Amino acid sequence: MPDDITPEPTDDVPDAGASGDSGVPESWDTATQATAADTTRSDLTQSIPADTTRSMASITPPTGTPATGSGGGAVGGGAVGGAAGATEGDGPGDDGTKRSAQRAWIIALVAAAVLVVGSGVALAVTSGGSTKKVPRAGANIPGPTTTTAAAGPLCPLTGLPPSGGAVPQRPALAVKVDDYPDARPQSGIDQADIVFDEPVEGGITRFAAVFQCQSPTLIGPIRSARAVDLQILDQLSKPILVHVGGINPVLAMLQNGNLSDFDLRIHGSIIKHVPGRVAPYDTYISAASGWGLQPDDTTPPAPLFSYSTTAPTGTAVTSVHIPFTATNNTLWTWDAASGHWLLSYSGRPATVAGGGQIATPNVVVQTVHVTYGPWLENSEGGLEVQSQMTGSGPLMVLRNGVAVTGTWKRAALDDPTTLTASDGSTIALEPGQTWVEIVPSTVPVTTTPTASSSPTSP
Repeated sequence: MPDDITPEPTDDVPDAGASGDSGVPESWDTATQATAADTTRSDLTQSIPADTTRSMASITPPTGTPATGSGGGAVGGGAVGGAAGATEGDGPGDDGTKRSAQRAWIIALVAAAVLVVGSGVALAVTSGGSTKKVPRAGANIPGPTTTTAAAGPLCPLTGLPPSGGAVPQRPALAVKVDDYPDARPQSGIDQADIVFDEPVEGGITRFAAVFQCQSPTLIGPIRSARAVDLQILDQLSKPILVHVGGINPVLAMLQNGNLSDFDLRIHGSIIKHVPGRVAPYDTYISAASGWGLQPDDTTPPAPLFSYSTTAPTGTAVTSVHIPFTATNNTLWTWDAASGHWLLSYSGRPATVAGGGQIATPNVVVQTVHVTYGPWLENSEGGLEVQSQMTGSGPLMVLRNGVAVTGTWKRAALDDPTTLTASDGSTIALEPGQTWVEIVPSTVPVTTTPTASSSPTSP
């Protein structure tokens, strides 16, 4: 289904006139979800080498819930209105005996999509975005990053010196964190090395927060997995993934991917329930307990990005606006005093639990081609979002108060994503945390240039 299909309206996500912090919580149990019994313990860390050239001949299709009809689940042309399918759950699904037959077909389906998609479509970047300066809550906003070149070992996913003097001998840990308004403020994401902001059904987004050098005591609230998680995480040297359930086809994909998959419905002993939180927004873990699921893995990931303390040449901008939907009407605003980009939703500062606005030195805006289906993601008719994370497409990198445009490229799922400027050079990031915004090509990305600058363009 093309990515310009208008989503079906539901009562689950507020419409354009509603507050970004309102809405009915997502349902926890639907008929499209798998049960804990559907995922055997022996399968949790199953992995096979990535292979993007598999044939689909003689492969039996999965028996997961198929999509019917023509509507539902698409991001609607960048409009900041309501959207479909903002709920999902973890109720009964197909039995475990069907899982192995599903896996081969699903991996082949992803492979075919990788081969079909060519270059990414153009990123709509214009001037005249929101000029509202978001108030800065300074409690947890870091100061400017030093411009002195670091000596000694560096954290592979941030380019910063590790706090203990040595890079921790552990893999990347990815945790699926909810970003629905009722899930905010989240815990632990301010200590992630990389945060991937991924579109899911109904135009809402969800985080894949990746940790390696820092170890927060509380991460969450944790929710279910999506198909795009495999494409995001395969480039991180077989990371650990922690989530709560998912639909059967997605669970099969993850178990056959280049990662170690852990479902908290089976590994519930590490769950922490936070007082004052109600289901499904009450599931948390510590980073240490996440790494404890795979104690024998002592190999840090390979670096994903290049880092440099030298500021790049680009167009000076004060903000970038990404209107996924009303619930995720994203604005990043440059704060020169801290040397960071500050996140807000619909004009309200996005904070972490304990206070302090979310802030990062790097924002990578990766525009991707998106299709929808073939599976229903929830009982409201929301279709699984399939973001194409291989191939190439338009790119914008925000750091040091400037926007650098270019192209992202990735040949295969287990290859790193490269960030290339229009002159062919590699775009280096500021040492520190990075937020990657995965933006469907139908969502217009708008920058507000400084008074002396021209609008950026891809």
